[in-house]
Amino acid sequence: MAMDLTGLQADVLRISDIYAAEHAIDRDRDWALLKLQEELGELTAEHLRLSSRARGGADPQAQADEAADVLGMLLIYCHGQGIDLEAAMRRKWLRWLEPA
Repeated sequence: MAMDLTGLQADVLRISDIYAAEHAIDRDRDWALLKLQEELGELTAEHLRLSSRARGGADPQAQADEAADVLGMLLIYCHGQGIDLEAAMRRKWLRWLEPA
């Protein structure tokens, strides 16, 4: 199943709104960036466990879940900063697939 980034971002933002309301989270101007860093740390921890460089059980599903958290928080961050992530990806990455 293919996902479109704009639709995914809209869904993630709705879920974030629900979560923040339920848990009384104040999402101030740097909250999304700080959460993104936190989620990247959790992904790093799972990577270390899976590569036998940290204590704990290796769990590929936990690694995938943390990767999803990183992407979700990146989408939230980009929305808050007014970053068009699709346009940035086309400009920065996908241009390399265009014929010279």
